[in-house]
Amino acid sequence: MLLGRTYINSPSLEFTDIMNSHLFTRYIPQENGMEPFQRLLNLFLQLMQYTNGDVGEVLDWMNQLDRQHKLTDDAYGMGDFIRDLKDKGYLQENPINGEFSPSAKTNQTIRKKSLDEIFGKLKKSPLGNHKTRHTGIGDEMNSDTRAFVFGDQVDQIDLTASLRNAQVNHGTEHFNLTENDLEIRERDFKAQTSTVLMIDISHSMILYGEDRITPAKKVAMALAEMIKVRYPKDTLDILVFGNDAWPIEIKDLPYLQVGPYHTNTYAGLELALDILRKRKNANKQIFMITDGKPTCLKEGNGYYQNSFGLDRKIINKTLTMAAQARRLRIPITTFMIASDPYLQKFVREFTEVNQGKAYYSNLNGLGDYIFEDFEKNRKKRVK
Repeated sequence: MLLGRTYINSPSLEFTDIMNSHLFTRYIPQENGMEPFQRLLNLFLQLMQYTNGDVGEVLDWMNQLDRQHKLTDDAYGMGDFIRDLKDKGYLQENPINGEFSPSAKTNQTIRKKSLDEIFGKLKKSPLGNHKTRHTGIGDEMNSDTRAFVFGDQVDQIDLTASLRNAQVNHGTEHFNLTENDLEIRERDFKAQTSTVLMIDISHSMILYGEDRITPAKKVAMALAEMIKVRYPKDTLDILVFGNDAWPIEIKDLPYLQVGPYHTNTYAGLELALDILRKRKNANKQIFMITDGKPTCLKEGNGYYQNSFGLDRKIINKTLTMAAQARRLRIPITTFMIASDPYLQKFVREFTEVNQGKAYYSNLNGLGDYIFEDFEKNRKKRVK
């Protein structure tokens, strides 16, 4: 009968306690059970994010690491690994100059790994709908009708049926349409959501000896992959903001670079709201990943900038955008990649104005957030 297994402090021995006897066998680390290709692929995908997608630089780094730390052996070398990357569809080779570039499979695999690391493994949803216990305004008419009640939307009124009711109830000689004549056409409720993901690429994301852009990219990729996998009928738009704001494609996420930019949060929110106004889904939201310090506004052909503190002129305009999003019933969820107390104070103020949510994370624990929900006025720690 096996009671337990304990690994002792030895690179070569495993200790197993069986009843009153002891059995010593060779200890085989878990990583050694992993196929050589998978081990090297994990390292390759990590380095791809640090080199902003430069395959040549990644392979050069891996060859140097191989020489120093013996990542490969005689049975499986770096040449075998590069061949497998091409055969398995992770690399695309330019037929003219022979240069490698990452494939769509590589980009998706990086996003999936970020999703598993931060949010855990999620099963793909065949329906792509958000679960909800509440009914609401949908966007597809069905055959069911009912009498009008106060609070119904004007665009739900069935004009043909309502006019017929008026003629039946009041006669045809003098037309008279009352509230009791109005008939509502029911709609199927679908909890599909339109999401805009905002990513801060200002210079502060790499200042002060901290690499904030790498964890920001990981959070962004995890969110993007979660939406694509679990809610495939949702819409997802991604934008970055520095001095200005502009949209990007999901394939560009793993390779984002910080620019010599200030932080124009106002421009990012303005673009996000413009995008969401064009979306037909009733449910809309904004995810914003930032270090929490707006420092820039666009004024005419130039910029108003202040990098030394929370400038009240910049803050007020940013809070105005948060309030505007709230009036449009668009919640903003902020992922705060910084631990500075005065920056977190601004994020709390911003979140309270919008009645949204905020997650605070240090650089070493992306899966451990302080979840602030001002809407429900409670706090809990999410593991």
